Amino acid sequence: MLDFVKIFAPASVANVSCGFDSIGFAVDNMGDEMTFLKTSKKGITIKNITGAQGLSLDPSKNVAGIVALAMLREYSVDFGIEITMNKGFSPGSGLGSSAASSAGAAFGVNQLLNKPFSNLELTKFAMLGEKIACGAPIADNVAAVIFGGFILIRSYEPLDVIKLPVPKDLRLVAIHPQIEIKTKDAREVLPDQIPLSIAVKQWANVGGLISGLYTKDYKLISNSLIDEIVEPKRKHFIPYFDLVKEEAINAGALGAGISGSGPTIFSLCEGDSIVENVYKAIKKAYKNKNVDFRLFSSKINTEGIKILEAKT
Repeated sequence: MLDFVKIFAPASVANVSCGFDSIGFAVDNMGDEMTFLKTSKKGITIKNITGAQGLSLDPSKNVAGIVALAMLREYSVDFGIEITMNKGFSPGSGLGSSAASSAGAAFGVNQLLNKPFSNLELTKFAMLGEKIACGAPIADNVAAVIFGGFILIRSYEPLDVIKLPVPKDLRLVAIHPQIEIKTKDAREVLPDQIPLSIAVKQWANVGGLISGLYTKDYKLISNSLIDEIVEPKRKHFIPYFDLVKEEAINAGALGAGISGSGPTIFSLCEGDSIVENVYKAIKKAYKNKNVDFRLFSSKINTEGIKILEAKT
């Protein structure tokens, strides 16, 4: 059994335009580093958090601690676990900050317990952290982090996670305006009811997106990256959203939309040359807008959480 493990828990994009609370994917080059160390003192200790301000070290008030405590209630051991976290991106970014911490905690604790829990069970534990952070036990971010690649939450009751294929040339360009949007606030603007005609369009786009991923049909993926329901209600939270989306698509992006609850705007692209064009177009669109931003590109992370170091 391991006594120490250091992991990388990736950022993630959720909703993916038409797939609200049901489709997400993992990012390759952005995420959190977390360590887990067995201790003689029982229980969970969060020793240190770097890279973000205002996160509690109290395990009962931190999403990683909440997940870890739940796992130890389920699987009794005669040791404790000390956790450190280095946040690679900020909370409220729309890139699954709480999900990386929650899923990372589930994965890391499972390693020290000698892996008694399946990926599906780890997702259920990680959802406890999302409930605290977001006000709802959503799974699209945490499942993407744990399973890697694209995932579909086919059902919540019972939880059913389907891992979807990733076309090899699919790439991400994303801009994170340096403002914070609380997931709870973003959920409050969503409609309780939607017209049947709009729902039918959304269902069709979800089916098209999944079919496009399986058949590597980039045109079908592009035609399906349309959100009829959530994006129109949330985009006003994000400065210059329409401009960024228009410029990204004009530069060759397959589509663009709100990552999670925002403010990050994601664009999916086919191939590295399109990525370069879209990156430049988005940067130009946001230049001189008096809003600080972080812009990055990435492959899709198909493996999810990875172990960086382990000791017995």
